[in-house]
Amino acid sequence: MDELAYQQFCTLDKTHWWLNGRRNIFFHLLDTFLPVKKGLRVMDVGCGFGGMLPGLSRYGHAMGLEIDLDSARGCRKRGFTGICLGSGYDLPLRNNSLDLITLFDSIEHIEDDLRVVRQCGAALKPGGHLMITVPAYQFLFADNDRISHHLRRYTRGRLQQIARAAGLEIIKSTYYNVLLFPLILPAILAMKAMQAIRGPLGEGEGKTNLSHHKQGPVNRILTAIFSAERGFLGRISMPFGHSIALIARKPG
Repeated sequence: MDELAYQQFCTLDKTHWWLNGRRNIFFHLLDTFLPVKKGLRVMDVGCGFGGMLPGLSRYGHAMGLEIDLDSARGCRKRGFTGICLGSGYDLPLRNNSLDLITLFDSIEHIEDDLRVVRQCGAALKPGGHLMITVPAYQFLFADNDRISHHLRRYTRGRLQQIARAAGLEIIKSTYYNVLLFPLILPAILAMKAMQAIRGPLGEGEGKTNLSHHKQGPVNRILTAIFSAERGFLGRISMPFGHSIALIARKPG
């Protein structure tokens, strides 16, 4: 991703409502659907600056894989151990060696997403789990996606198709960021209309969704609304939302 997006993720990791809300939802889903929650071998593929590694560490030994050298160095400077420099196309792991692999908003950056999911499936032990999260709906592809170096957005059906093609059994598949979606949708469509009028932004002119950071009570209210989805996402799968989460299992 662009330096702007990377720095915002690092700076706002503990405070921004979107980052806190999605983290709360991700770990609630893992707590709900992982049959074993201790002593696992875990890898976060595309770990970026390592924002998810502290949460993953509560399930066992958590490692990170990152293709960008500066990001991998940044993880190590922040005290994270077990950081591997490498590509999702060629995981530096033996087959059948991991209990849990996560791809948190990673495969939308990768040209051959199915190849990466197949690699993750091969690295999982029989009965191991894979969690994937992605942005939803190609018609919402906008400047934020370009700045973040996204290649595409997904539907739930498309993500399920990729998991099944990799030989995995789907345990949970749902849209999320549902409650705020009625506010997010018109805002993105309005921004896309403005982009169509003014043309593409030049280098360094862009803003990400994290650029619109509200401090204080507004941030706390948005965090609470987003995080409240934990109350129903563990029990039901939503048919729409701004993003998608999928948990799959390797047969065996």
